[in-house]
Amino acid sequence: MMPKNDCHFNPFQWVHLCFPFCLVSYVLVTDKRYQKKDSVISSIHTKVKGVVQTDSRIWDTAEYTIPMQVNSFFVITNIIMTENQFQNVCPEVTTGRCVKYNATIKTCEVSAWCPVESMKGAPVPAVLKSAENFTVLIKNNIHFPKFNHTARNFSPKLNISCTFNKITAPACPIFQLGDILRTTGENFSEMAIQGGIMGIEINWDCNLDKWFHRCSPKYSFRRLDDKTTTEYPGYNFRFAKYYKRPNGQEERTLIKAYGIRFDILVFGTDLLPVSGSPSSWEGDLGESDWL
Repeated sequence: MMPKNDCHFNPFQWVHLCFPFCLVSYVLVTDKRYQKKDSVISSIHTKVKGVVQTDSRIWDTAEYTIPMQVNSFFVITNIIMTENQFQNVCPEVTTGRCVKYNATIKTCEVSAWCPVESMKGAPVPAVLKSAENFTVLIKNNIHFPKFNHTARNFSPKLNISCTFNKITAPACPIFQLGDILRTTGENFSEMAIQGGIMGIEINWDCNLDKWFHRCSPKYSFRRLDDKTTTEYPGYNFRFAKYYKRPNGQEERTLIKAYGIRFDILVFGTDLLPVSGSPSSWEGDLGESDWL
């Protein structure tokens, strides 16, 4: 009579057999604890292109872009210009002597750049509302110092006629300003009146594992300022252009510039396999009783 071969396992034995497999699968595939991580060091260079014709003049890149701090650029979308100012005494706020401001209003005299800046609000529609058709090239170089790995978001083979599109051209580093706002649900013509702040996020999720090698950026956009605020809404500042009259007197044109500041925010993580045999991963796996 042949002895009976009992191959049945009770549930407790199945748990002990499956647990090591599940733990190793989680660590190696899902949690990737067999890899080292490094954070990104980044540099940004931008170049805006576009020309706008208004009723009185042509605006090119040198006039509507303002040098900003690192990793940001500013595009003028609306302006209030006070031309032919010179230092003198002129009607303004309460200071003492009452003089004519215009045919119907009298104000007090002040020593300042005259004529003083108009108190009217931002023009509607925005003077440079066509700036939504401008494009910006964003060059982003990144470096992961721990792994001595360098990458960039453009190549010599870049099609310079491309324009970023999340579906058809997700790797193109050339962006139309109007498209950036539309992606976030914002209206460029409305935002151009008072100005605002937009964020361009570049996320580098790199993996140097030869099984899953990838290192390319993903772009996303969001508005950074609070458009619902009623105190100092939008984004604006003043600057002046200075001239000399034939008699040597200094003259200036004061410009109150409204516009959109674009902040470029770069994030990134790089993963690299840890060298060594599986036994060297014991510390990452942790101590477990597999008995």
